[in-house]
This record gives sequence, structure tokens and C-alpha cells, in this order.
Amino acid sequence: MEKKVDFLVIGTGLGGLSFALKVAEYGKVCIITKTKLEETNTSYAQGGIAAVTYAPDNYEKHVQDTLIAGDGLNNEEVVRMVVSEAPSQIETLINWGTQFDREATGKYDLAKEGGHSEHRILHHKDQTGAEIQRALSERARNHKNIEILENHFAVEIITQHHLGRLVKRYNTDIECFGAYVLDLKTGKTIKILSKITLLATGGAGNLYQTTTNPNIATGDGVAMVYRAKGIISDMEFVQFHPTSLYNPTDKPSFLITEAMRGFGGILKNQNGNDLMQKYDPRGSLAPRDIVARAIDNEMKITGHEFVYLDCRHLDQKGLIAHFPFIIEKCKKIGIDVFTEMIPVVPAAHFMCGGILTDKNGKSWINKLYAVGETACTGLHGANRLASNSLLEAIVYAERAARHSLSIIDEISIQEGVPEWNEEGTAHPEEMILITQNYKEVQQIMTNYVGIVRSELRLERAARRLEIIFQETEELYKKSSLSKELCELRNLIHVGYLVIKSAQARKESCGLHFMLDHPGRIRK
Repeated sequence: MEKKVDFLVIGTGLGGLSFALKVAEYGKVCIITKTKLEETNTSYAQGGIAAVTYAPDNYEKHVQDTLIAGDGLNNEEVVRMVVSEAPSQIETLINWGTQFDREATGKYDLAKEGGHSEHRILHHKDQTGAEIQRALSERARNHKNIEILENHFAVEIITQHHLGRLVKRYNTDIECFGAYVLDLKTGKTIKILSKITLLATGGAGNLYQTTTNPNIATGDGVAMVYRAKGIISDMEFVQFHPTSLYNPTDKPSFLITEAMRGFGGILKNQNGNDLMQKYDPRGSLAPRDIVARAIDNEMKITGHEFVYLDCRHLDQKGLIAHFPFIIEKCKKIGIDVFTEMIPVVPAAHFMCGGILTDKNGKSWINKLYAVGETACTGLHGANRLASNSLLEAIVYAERAARHSLSIIDEISIQEGVPEWNEEGTAHPEEMILITQNYKEVQQIMTNYVGIVRSELRLERAARRLEIIFQETEELYKKSSLSKELCELRNLIHVGYLVIKSAQARKESCGLHFMLDHPGRIRK
């Protein structure tokens, strides 16, 4: 089966949907998602979206906060660009129907999070991402030029390799012609040919045993571009959110937004003492990498499985108004946040690295763009500043839309693309071959490539992962396609990239903390 469109969008979070809505007036758009339209990383974003709105805040403060959080490894030109273009994109979200909380005066009710010097986080209670997803999903479903294919899994992007031509890694002449896509209901693989392809496939939190990401976050976009010989960058920088709710039965882990600490919540050890005072003068509002390492260290030296977030001293009406979803979740598992402390633990949260793009979201594969968490734009550097991710997604969606529209009239659909080669036809005899390797990948990454690393741990992780890689590739070659097998394969490739990137950086900086190496010396 073959489908031809002007724009193919893989992923349905803020980046993918906002791009689709911006280009749909100029051509036919096909959006694919491996589950439902609304099941995205965006939907799980609680805290909000950062933007300069009112004095005394200004662009320079937001820029400096971002650079400090990123340990100076950010691309400053990109940081200034994103920060300055934020307000106009906030207006776009509002025009599309997103409702941000306001004070009685009509001004935005701005929150403050770790690493921010001012209150600048626009939010919708503690479900900002879900509100943005709602507004954009409604518009996308009702747009006459947008076709939505749910339960469709992108297996590979189509390049010259599939036409029988040699593709060399880092060759800027590589082109993307669309993607091979598995229809999960029929089991058939179709080819979707496009003039422009955009990847907005989110992160890879499921590399780790504990993550705030939904189960769909398996690094699909990064893995596909790596296999297509594109450029991947900064994969060593994996952000662990300091505070997910300690409840081992939850998959994914329930996020306790950083805004609760911005509201005045205090991290404490199990003796009830302020945990962060001995680690950083900014206390519980230090940047995420510092807080996550502090909690990790506290757990290691005490043997405890969690620490606490104390909100008992805070205004109850304010807590209810700002964090109703979190309060209700805690109540369901028997925790009264007004009289009890909340048990929290770090969880894999955000990939700062990914598909390398320029300032227009264009990857180093022609006609292929990437936005959101799957991209590496230079905004985050070695550590993402809280609530900059939604902002990055919509700013780059705008720039990718503008750039792709400027060249689309020069592009034709590629003819002669072959059907997917169905070499492997047998179903895996035992699903345990996939599920066990999936668990082992998570164990390897959690134990050896987590918040704190060492040369020995990384070397051991690489050896263990190589064995699983070989086993999975053999299974892939002889098996029919399945979502589970493809996701495992993608996670292995992304895990390999994280390990190799971590081994290559011989210094501790931001989210990459090596026991063997000192912190980076600023020049």
C-alpha cells in the first residue's frame, strides 16, 4: 500500500501538532501516532511553559537562567532566539484555545520553578500539557487537510538506501522520502511518501526502570535517524526529574511537578531535616541536575528508597487551586498532603540530546525536520531548565513550518520507492524473548548509566548491551514486525548512543556526572 502527502508528521505532541496546524493551510498533511492522538509526552507535562510575560522579568534573565542550568554548553544564539520568540508562540497557543490560569486581575498566574530567577511559568493548574494537548488535538481532528492515522508505527524513514543507493554517515546529501509505517491493526507495512517529513516522536525515558514518560517513549525518532546515518548529538545528557511520587506499582511514575517546590515545598530526608541545604545554597529550587544528584546521594548513603517533599506548611487553598491533580493522586494512595509529607524519588524524565538540527529544525538529512524532545537544538546544553521543553517544541515547530513552506514547491514526491521487504515472516515463538531483553536493557541503563556514572560502569554497560543487541538483531531479521520488537530495537540503539556519548565526554558537566572526572573548567 502506498500513500502520498505533502507533509508527513510522525508524533502528535505539541511539536508535531503545532507544525501540522501551521502547514495544513498549504498542503495535505498525514499525522501518524503509534497509539492514540492524545497519548504523548506533552499530555504528561504538569508544570507549564516558560516565557517572559511581565516586568520585572525580561529576556536577559530568562537567557541567563537557561545558560546557567545548561552549564554553559548551550548554543547562546539559539537560547536568545527561543526566549525572544516565546511570547508570540504563547499567543498562538491561546488563539488555538489553550487556557492558562489567570489571577483575578486578568494577569497570568505565573509559577516559579528550579533554576528560574523570576516567576515566568504559564500553567493550567497542574495539568498544563494535557490542556495544550486538548486544544491542539481538537483543532487537528477537525482540520480538513489533516489525516490522522492512529495505531500506526513508524519503522524506518525512507532514504536512498531503500532505493539501492549507497548512503554514507554524515553525508549531507542523504534525503528523506517519507517512512515505512506498520499498521498495528492489520500487521501490514505501508509506505507513506512525502515532500517533507517531520519527526516529533518524543524522548526515550523507557531506557530506565523508573520514568515519568509514558510507555510510548522509546526513542523511535532518534533510532531511525541513527540507522539512516543522520547526526545524533549530546546523548549523554539524560535528565532525571528529582521528584516523582514513590509508588513502585505506578508505570509510568507519577510526576510531582517542580512548581510545588516553587510554591514553597521543601525537600527533606527521612529524619525530617532540610535535605538540600548541605548541597546547594539555592536549596530545593536548585537546578534539576543538582537536586537529583543530591537525592540520589542521600538515598545511597542512608539506604532509604525515597526522600520527602514537605508541603504541610503551605496555604491549603493555594495548594488546592494550583495542584488539584497531585493532591487527588496522593489521596488515592493514602497520603494527605496537608498533614503528611510526600515520598519522592528521581525518575528519568527528559533527553537533552537527540537528532541534531539547525535553527529551523532541519536535520542533516535533507527534507527531514525534528522538533521537541527528539531533537537536539542547542537550547538545553548539559541540562534543561524547567518548563523550557514545551517552549522549545512550539518555537521550533513554527520555524520548521516556515522553512519547509519556503522550499516545498521545489520538491517532488520520490518515485520508484520499493515496498517494505518482508524478509522475516515468522512470529517470535515466545514473547519472553522480547520482554526479558527489554527489562535487561532498563536494568543495565539504570544501574550503570544513571544519575552518577563511572568509566567502569559505562564499560560494563556497553558489554552487556552488545549481547542484547546481537540477540535482538537476529530475532528482528527472522521475525515479522511488531511494535514490541521495534521498540526494543530502538531502545537498544538509543542506549548505545547514550553510553558511547557518555564515554566520549571526559568531564563532569550538567546531567553527565562522572566519578572519574572533575567538573568542567569554564574558559
